[in-house]
This record gives sequence, C-alpha cells and structure tokens, in this order.
Amino acid sequence: MGEGECFKAETVLLNYSDASLKPPLSPLLIHIDPVLIPSESDPCTSNSQQDHHPKDAWLPITESRNGNAYYAAFHILNSNIGFQALMLPVAFATLGWAWGTVCLSVAFVWQLYAIFLLVQLHESVPGIRHSRYLFLAMAAFGKRLGKVGALFPVMYLSGGTCVMLIITGGGTIKLLLKTLCENDDGKTCNADALSGVECYLVFTCVAILIAQLPNLNSMAMVSLVGAVTSITYCTLIWVLSVKKGRPSNVSYTSSQSHQSTSVAKITEVLNAIGTIMLAFRGHNVLLEIQGTLPSNFEQTTKKPMRRAVSISYVLIGLCVFPLAIAGFWAYGNQIKDEGLLSWFLEFEKKQMTKLSMGVMYVLVIIHCLSSYQIYAMPVFDNLEIRYTSIKNERCPGLVRRCLRLLFGGLTFFIAVTFPFLPKLAALLGGITLVPVTYAYPCFMWLSLNNHRPRSRGILWCFNLALGSLGMLLSALLLAAAIKTLAHKGLNANFFKP
Repeated sequence: MGEGECFKAETVLLNYSDASLKPPLSPLLIHIDPVLIPSESDPCTSNSQQDHHPKDAWLPITESRNGNAYYAAFHILNSNIGFQALMLPVAFATLGWAWGTVCLSVAFVWQLYAIFLLVQLHESVPGIRHSRYLFLAMAAFGKRLGKVGALFPVMYLSGGTCVMLIITGGGTIKLLLKTLCENDDGKTCNADALSGVECYLVFTCVAILIAQLPNLNSMAMVSLVGAVTSITYCTLIWVLSVKKGRPSNVSYTSSQSHQSTSVAKITEVLNAIGTIMLAFRGHNVLLEIQGTLPSNFEQTTKKPMRRAVSISYVLIGLCVFPLAIAGFWAYGNQIKDEGLLSWFLEFEKKQMTKLSMGVMYVLVIIHCLSSYQIYAMPVFDNLEIRYTSIKNERCPGLVRRCLRLLFGGLTFFIAVTFPFLPKLAALLGGITLVPVTYAYPCFMWLSLNNHRPRSRGILWCFNLALGSLGMLLSALLLAAAIKTLAHKGLNANFFKP
C-alpha cells in the first residue's frame, strides 16, 4: 500500500488523530471505534514514531506537537489563575472560616482529581489521542449524547470566557485611564477619556493582534507572561492586604441576615459554594494543552503532562488559598460582592500611590489579554476543522486571519451588547463549568474503562458517586442562581458598558 493510499484509508482517519473527525457543529460525524488500532505490521504506522493524518498539521491545536512540560505548565497557569479567584473572600464571608476552608479544600482536591482523569483519558486507547474535550466526550458518551451534553458547555467556556475577558479587560482599561487622569483634588479630566465601548474595542484589537500567532504551542511565551502577571497581582493583593492591617470594625460573623428565611439562607450558602467551585477553571482546554506534547508508541504524553499539572497546581494553590484566607482575614464580612480586587483598591485608595494602582490594573489587563488566547484557541480550531473538512486542504493564512478577526468581532459585539454578563456568571457557570470540571471527567472515565476487569470495583463506584454529586451540585447551583436573580433583579444595561 502506497503512502497516498494510506492517508485515504478510513482506518488511518479513525486511528491516527481525533482531528480527522468531522467538525462538532456538523451533523455528519465519523464514529470512533476503539477496536481499530494501528498494528506494527501496518505499513501506514511506524514502530518508533506515531504518524498522524496530515490534517493534524493543518489545525492550530495539533499543528505543532513540540511542546514540553514547562510550556504546558505555562498554559495551565495562564488559563486557571484569574480574577474569579478574587471572589473567594466573598464566599468565606457567607460560610465562615471553618466551612469556607473545608469547601475550598474539597473543591481544590476534586477538580485536581478530575484533571488527572483527563490526563489519563487523553491516550486511554493506544494509538488514539483525544486532543479536544468535545471529541473525548463524543468518544465516551457516543456522538449524539456527547454532542448534546458537551457542545454548549465547551463552546461557552471558550467563547463565553473570551467575552468575559473583554468585559473585564476593557473595564480595567477604563479604570486605568480614570486613575491616571485623576487629579489630586479627586476631579477627573474627561476631555480625552475613552468610552466603555472604545475601551472594549482597544482590548479586542490587541487580543486579536496577539491571536495571529499560528498555533497553541507558539503561544507558550504569551502564556508565560499571563502566568507571571496573574501570580504577581494575586500575590500583591493578599500580601498588601495583610501588610496594611485590618479595619478597626472588621467582623468574621456570617454575612447572612438573621431575619432571612431558611430558603434564603440555603440559597446564600449554595451561592457561596458555587463561587468556590467556579474559582477553578481551564478543564475545557486541558486536553488541547496536552495535545501540544509529542508522543509515540513507546512514550505517551501522560508523564510530562502530570509533571506540568503538578508544577502549576502547586503555584495555583499558593495563590488561591492565601487569597481566600488573607482576604477574609483583612476585610471580614465587609467585602463587597464585586470581589477582592475592587474592594482592595477602593479601601486602600488613599494609601496607595497612583503608580501602584496603575501597575495593578496593567497586570490585570495583560493577564486578560494572555488568557484570551488560550480560550479562543478551541474556537479557532473548530472553525478551521470546518474549513479543512469542506476544502480538504490547509487553511490559507489570509483565511485564518479573517476567521480570527471574525471571532474577535463577534466576541466584541456580544461584550458590548451584554456588558452585564458577569452578573450571570453563577447561572451560566452552573450549567457549563461545574459539569465540565467536576462531573464529566468521572463519567468519561467510567465509559472508557468499562471494558476492563473489575469495572464495578471501588474506584468505579467512587467515580460514579463523584460524577453524580457533580451533576446534583450543578442543578442546585443553577436553582440558587435563578432564585437570586429573581430576588435581586438584573440591571440589563444593553449596549451600555
């Protein structure tokens, strides 16, 4: 069999790469059959190196598989640490010291366990690499059920997170300009100040300019910058909060009102638990990050990826736990719902110099720009899968740039249209992030390991219980978010960022 015939064979399409699947948004999907595994006698395979269908080299996630554990760690840090962790002291204000610490510890261990499951599942079948979360879900649950259960969560956690980053980054640009423009008497100069829409546009233009880097592996240095900036501003906030001391009237009693009904108290507790669970993210791009690592039939990507996860989560733990504990210690139940960053800058405004506040804002903006690249990559990849499946050729550079520009314009339009989207974070997170992070990895492990001996053992039951608990929590957090919105209302400031 010649080389050209090898690449035309359906066996090659099925076994060499998940990138050979039809695009997830297409109704036509190639069925993944784990029985079809390349053999040593197959002339289309190599004993030393796992060859791949050429389409792997056409797509931005799998275009370059020359990454290493350190690059993967940069990507994980950049996609996991962020402004959502600054909300943790708000959760502690409701739960208190003991329950807040317990819930944060459980959530940290739970999502870390789910990450190691995903790392294991990336190459759970010899010869097949699941380099995309959505394709792994379809391989585990079947193409229809996997598509129904994972398509919206994965697409929202990519595109929706980019919209959130535009809102956060653009809003921070506006705050930066206001801070730099503010005079000593507290008055601001508004003559040349940018509007909210213009700040969003500036952020989006810079983000799309950076997004012209060809593939995920080429963005390793961008992720390194994002990781350094996020660790820096998170560390600065909790260190300065402790250094400056507590307000005289700080209190650590629960922020719940004694006059609240039982239902209201339960809702507040669930919202606090949801805030803690939503502080951990990035599972929807973990397989994509692992897809940048090289592998062959003798050596898989599991060992370097475990090393990358271990390195990154030591640093994540050193950021998340001090943020929650030190932030609550410094401000107690006085902290507002906007989170630690807003409260810290407001409370310490008179004690901080204009330069210090500006540096803090710049760090947040740089991290948002860097994080945008990681979360946008699965969308770029899916758009190019659609193009290559139709044209059966590599996406030209001009078309690639136009697709990324189109995505940037779309996310900008959504951000301007729905600038109140962060207020819906608990609602949308309960639908998307909680299942993808805490439940689906357990169920996918059950499905892909069901053929092995002792499939009904202790570990099987543990994953079943953990996945079911994750789905139950998703439903409870969704109900609590709906009740909170119904009670407090929503200031839907359409087109008014």
